[in-house]
Amino acid sequence: MPTTAKAKTIDELTEQLTEAQLIVITDYRGLRVADLQELRSNLRKNGGEFRVAKNTLTRIAAERAGINGLDPYLDGPLALGLAHDDIVGFTKALSDFAKSSRILTIRGGVLDKNFIDSDQVEAISTMPSKDVLQGKLLGLLQSPMARTVGVLGGPSRSMAYLLQARADQIGGEALAAD
Repeated sequence: MPTTAKAKTIDELTEQLTEAQLIVITDYRGLRVADLQELRSNLRKNGGEFRVAKNTLTRIAAERAGINGLDPYLDGPLALGLAHDDIVGFTKALSDFAKSSRILTIRGGVLDKNFIDSDQVEAISTMPSKDVLQGKLLGLLQSPMARTVGVLGGPSRSMAYLLQARADQIGGEALAAD
């Protein structure tokens, strides 16, 4: 039976695992406190958090949150990266930190209650951000409209050019008659 403090921690962890859009399991062994603070700050800017967690408490919280398949990855010291908003920005920040520190290792993650390996987490970090994808979508939506306006404006432009050419022709003939 867990103590009151452990029960509270399990409840908090269960809530965080349930609310997170992406959970990344990392091995932080060897990181200095200053490095952890820097990582936490970078992840907070990208709508996430970084939490050191005990394996047993994480296992219980994951079961309560309906996440299965974590047992092989819950050994040794671990920390959880929890993405709440921008999954791509979060994984980019985490992946960049892992590459620069050479100490932090990504074991895997959980996306939509399904386990993904470290290569898949890395693949998420190489995707375009949400803002870039929204911009591309907007461009795709505007492109047909701009073409339609161009096509619909074509006949009136042609008529204007024809009338201008005729006016120039008539004006040229009137000048020649003088």
